[in-house]
Amino acid sequence: MKRVFIILLLFINITLLAQEIKFETKLSKSTIGLNEKVQVTFAINEDGDNFQAPNFDGFRIIGGPFQSTNFSWINGVKSFSRSYTYVLQPNQKGVLTIKQGVIEFEGQTYKTQPVKITVTDAVELPKDPNDPDYKVGEGVHLVAEVSNSNPYLNEPVTVVYKLYFNPRFQVRNVQEVENPKYNGFWSQQINIDKLQAVQGRYEGQDYALVVWRKVILYPQETGAKPLEPLAINLDIDVPTGRRNFFLEPEYKSVSKTISAGAKTIQVKPLPEAGKPLNFSGAVGKFDFKVIPSKNELKTGESLDLEISVSGTGNLKLFTLPKTEFPSAFEVFDPEHKEEVTTPLSGMTGKIADKYTIIPQFKGKYTLKPIEFTYFDLNSKSYKTITSKEITINVLDNPNFTPSKQEVANDVNNKQQVVKNNSFQFIKLKSDFVPKYQETFFGTKLFYGLLLAPFLCIPIIILARKKKEAIDADEFGNKIRRNNKLAKKYLSEAKKQMGNKIPFYMAMERALHNFLKAKLHIETSEMSKENIQEILENKQAQNQTITQFIQLMNDCEFARYAPATEVAMQQDFEKAVTLISELEKQL
Repeated sequence: MKRVFIILLLFINITLLAQEIKFETKLSKSTIGLNEKVQVTFAINEDGDNFQAPNFDGFRIIGGPFQSTNFSWINGVKSFSRSYTYVLQPNQKGVLTIKQGVIEFEGQTYKTQPVKITVTDAVELPKDPNDPDYKVGEGVHLVAEVSNSNPYLNEPVTVVYKLYFNPRFQVRNVQEVENPKYNGFWSQQINIDKLQAVQGRYEGQDYALVVWRKVILYPQETGAKPLEPLAINLDIDVPTGRRNFFLEPEYKSVSKTISAGAKTIQVKPLPEAGKPLNFSGAVGKFDFKVIPSKNELKTGESLDLEISVSGTGNLKLFTLPKTEFPSAFEVFDPEHKEEVTTPLSGMTGKIADKYTIIPQFKGKYTLKPIEFTYFDLNSKSYKTITSKEITINVLDNPNFTPSKQEVANDVNNKQQVVKNNSFQFIKLKSDFVPKYQETFFGTKLFYGLLLAPFLCIPIIILARKKKEAIDADEFGNKIRRNNKLAKKYLSEAKKQMGNKIPFYMAMERALHNFLKAKLHIETSEMSKENIQEILENKQAQNQTITQFIQLMNDCEFARYAPATEVAMQQDFEKAVTLISELEKQL
């Protein structure tokens, strides 16, 4: 009987061990055409967390990640699975590899096996006029409108991306999948307050029109400069032509990736004829001023001299001219100020360098006129503005003593004494060494070093016990690990500023790990209602709770909507503030 019991226990242990953790990559199909899409799913049969997708080399992401969690408890048997799904389209032919995905579960890291996809030549897509894919191909267009394809160097160029679609279509889940880099240009994106469809015409037909993005460019290099295409992915509900039982039109949903196409801008160099030597690269229409805060003062008092350029042009892309000051003036490094806005027409505003000056000696001093040259786009010629000569009257101040720097100038006129090193080879100081040295054995240092290891033994024992206690504290270790992960992903979000999808994924992970550390909950328990209830029970302020839940929602939906770097910076600062507030309240 005892032997049977032992065998039964072994069988149960073997059965439990057989329920291994499975983390694998699944493909919708292993062979696709160059113009087709594939669905890639990373699935785990446990409550894994902190998933990291591989770099999809050879593909571009046109959808995802879409997260799905399934949990069931049937007849005492628990079943759990979590998956992350991406929709990819290949960029090249050949045998491409989906690399390893990484996930964490109970402190362990698990990786999927790489899988291969064979990409063939583009396959023929259906051309049936009634087919929804064909309708989308004919009824949705992304167009990049360039204001000037042959500008001068540093002449502003505007690029407006417009989305045209059939008014009968319903467009959803629009997101950018290829973001142009604008190499060779200074660029700034113009914020669009609200995306709104209006009536428009494209190739002689009526369309619904949405202005998706506005960008202003200032070319920094001459020659042919290609503009990388902007690509977006969107879901389109296309009418099928049939009606349901209630006589309402039926729709079929189609996912589509469209591109604005590549553009080339031919940048002309500025003319060499008539270019002044003091030209610093200013292009536009400007006004130039040199203004002192006062023209009369006493020695030791200060005045400000402002050198400013205002107008319309590449204000942030050139340096202001400098002036020469009399040696009797103590001059501090200038304070640079910019009051520049960048609408679609180009930079406009004012830039200035403000010098603080302290005269050291009495007298009348003259600041010579300063010249500022710019290239005028209207007349296609160089224009020079010359400031007026400025006279500054410095009065005597009996209570002021010139600075050490000014007094030191007199020293330069005195004869300097040259050090004579003729007898340097003679050593004037000696280091005496005792003839008879005391032996090391039996000294205090000897006995101190001999006993030191024994004195360290209690410290080592206490440190080891402390480490064992920490290792045995699984709950505390889990909290510390989640705290560490929250800081890690918050730091990762800061690094990904400007890169929308990785930024908001890192933000979500940071918020989730912070909640897991502070509320002692698992990922499967992380519903908005549960989080709010636990925070209220822990006496967190209602306003802070509402803002935190709202931030989680914003991060979740921001991946599927247009987002500027300014919005990302605001979300990051909000996350840091709310985490700090909850740290204090909890």
